[in-house]
Amino acid sequence: MKREQTISSSVVPFPAHIAPTVADEDTASIIAVLQDQLALAREGRLRSVAVVSVSADGEAIGTQWSCKGGDISSLIGKLTVLAHDLMAARK
Repeated sequence: MKREQTISSSVVPFPAHIAPTVADEDTASIIAVLQDQLALAREGRLRSVAVVSVSADGEAIGTQWSCKGGDISSLIGKLTVLAHDLMAARK
């Protein structure tokens, strides 16, 4: 079997049309916050970023960060506190 045949057989086409969705107020707020942070990053005005994400059902909380080495301890601590606060607020 030729390499071209192997590659083309594993390609999965995207759906022809994406179902339109309407962003509610909460979703629009999340998008606005992320866009603000992206603008600051593009301007070179950020040194570190930390994100806490909560799933739509409230069951999963995740943390992510991108930072300079000296900021990591502080960010991890703040994310941990924030994650605990979020979990406590859900109860």
